[in-house]
Amino acid sequence: MKKTRKALYEGMYILSATLSDESRKKAFEKITDGIVQKGGEIHKIHEQGRRKLAYAIDGKREGFYFVLYFTVSTQAILDLWKDYHLHEDLIRFMTVRTEKVLESLEFKPLKMPG
Repeated sequence: MKKTRKALYEGMYILSATLSDESRKKAFEKITDGIVQKGGEIHKIHEQGRRKLAYAIDGKREGFYFVLYFTVSTQAILDLWKDYHLHEDLIRFMTVRTEKVLESLEFKPLKMPG
């Protein structure tokens, strides 16, 4: 029997800013539930709130940012990415392996051109 390896990941998710609070909550639960259903474990959620995007994505200029730390098998990541591409309220996502869970996040403000 093959042993499945698990790794710690940091995921950043940008949800549509046009969603109501209830819809945004459900859209984010869809992401976290997908991780748990694949045998993953959520360690920390940083809700960053509504922020201006660095550039327009599909005509959208703002989004709700979430940073999530979770452990899941390395094989499940591809399945999660496929699910994310079908998630209509998810504007962008990024998932990277990490060594530790950050307890707090700080972002520098974007410098807007001239």
